[in-house]
Amino acid sequence: MSTAYLDEQKGDRERVVILGSGWAGFILSRQLSPKKYQTVVVSPRSYFVFTPLLNGTAVGTLEFRTVLEPVRDRRKPHIQYMQGWADDVDFANKTLKIEESVVDDGQSRAMVGDRYAKHSEAEEKEEKSAKHSHGKMWDINYDKLVVSVGCYSQTFGTKGVKEHAFFVKDVGDTRRIRRRILDCFEIAALPTTSLKVKKMLLHFAIVGGGPTGMEFSAELADLVNDDMAKIYPELKEHVKLSVYDVAPNVLSMFDKSLGEYAMQTFRREGIAIKTEHHVEELREGMPTGYDSETGDLSDSQTCYTLKTKEEGEVGVGLCVWSTGNMMNPFVAKALQKVRQFPHSSAEILSDHEKSTGDLEAEQWLIKKDGKTGALVVDDHLRVQLHTPIPESKDGEEQEPKLKAVMNDVFALGDNAMLETATLPATAQTANQQALWLGKRLNKGDLETETFTFKNMGVMTYLGDSKGLVQTEGHSGISGRSAWLVWRGAYLTMSVSWKNKILIPIYWVLNWAFGRDISRF
Repeated sequence: MSTAYLDEQKGDRERVVILGSGWAGFILSRQLSPKKYQTVVVSPRSYFVFTPLLNGTAVGTLEFRTVLEPVRDRRKPHIQYMQGWADDVDFANKTLKIEESVVDDGQSRAMVGDRYAKHSEAEEKEEKSAKHSHGKMWDINYDKLVVSVGCYSQTFGTKGVKEHAFFVKDVGDTRRIRRRILDCFEIAALPTTSLKVKKMLLHFAIVGGGPTGMEFSAELADLVNDDMAKIYPELKEHVKLSVYDVAPNVLSMFDKSLGEYAMQTFRREGIAIKTEHHVEELREGMPTGYDSETGDLSDSQTCYTLKTKEEGEVGVGLCVWSTGNMMNPFVAKALQKVRQFPHSSAEILSDHEKSTGDLEAEQWLIKKDGKTGALVVDDHLRVQLHTPIPESKDGEEQEPKLKAVMNDVFALGDNAMLETATLPATAQTANQQALWLGKRLNKGDLETETFTFKNMGVMTYLGDSKGLVQTEGHSGISGRSAWLVWRGAYLTMSVSWKNKILIPIYWVLNWAFGRDISRF
């Protein structure tokens, strides 16, 4: 699909370019009216991942395609898609520079750093220039731009984590996890594997005590207790699940009583919760001083060593890392300065007027949150600009001389922060923002309506058909009833009817016949 073809098909419609195919970008692309807008999605990932049920695919509770929705859809042929990375934005000329990513090996796995992180600034420019000359990059114009590129996995610079940890961000991640779990059990079952190595291989570590980490722990405990204990009865006593977190409590977003219920459930499931533990390193191989009893192990049999400040080195077969998000490098780098003030779309918010010449002379920056680096948006979800902030005097924060808002550039999801409120970085936030913006753009009443977040509460799975549900202003529920609410809510939220049908079918099949543990 060429840009000339897009221009030909555009007609008198406005072109809305959506960066990203996550919750915000995917849902918004389905909402925009094809009669009013030409929708173009630009993303390195050609599908949407239904993240609330992603943990289940890592252990075989669900199959991978039950949590996927393709961006290209024969039922919605009006949605155009380009597989690439957004590389740069020219707000004045409303132009995007895109780098293709069709053959990018990392597109289905968690991103943990800048693709050019190991390059100097000169090397980065040279590589990008070379790609452009070989047709690897192209430009596309937009009338409206939506930045919903999401975030990367946060590693806090912990040594060895990027190289050796397993993440839970995409189906590529859960496929690796599923294969590694089965590998660990098969290797441990071999008669040539010593007892010490068995215990290391069957020690599964999860770093991060938030909803994602704890739900994965619960799903893994179900796999071990429901299936692996029957298939590998001689290995059951050696299996160990440990959750590490720097905070004094896990699942801190729930009330104290619900948190205590969760801790009791995890203990019954055999999950060790190790709070106030600081991970210092993750490396491949055995802990220091280990004397192999079986001779040289092949690479596939090698364990990992997890080093914490409190316990030192421990051998593990798998380390799943789920410690939150870091800002997308595209937002951190490309969306930093504005080369030329976008007169056609930007509106000055300051009290005093400035001439065109004065605006051009000013240096303009994109407004971001000082702590997270997220794009700060107004209550219409529009991206804002400001001139440099003067140095503080006597400890008092200074205001920029000029402020502006871009009426045609929006930011949604994890890479955005509402100026008037701090919203949770969850799927429900991105979903509500996308639905609201799509409705407003279709109706043309963006200027008169403002976005309001409705907190639907939090819920999580605890394993053994138990869960927690807590809604704002109401007491929470726990146990099997909460688990039914959890499953029902996410089944309802599934996008396509195909997956609404497949998901309960796989739940029933796995309940009746057990999870598929084939290694392929």
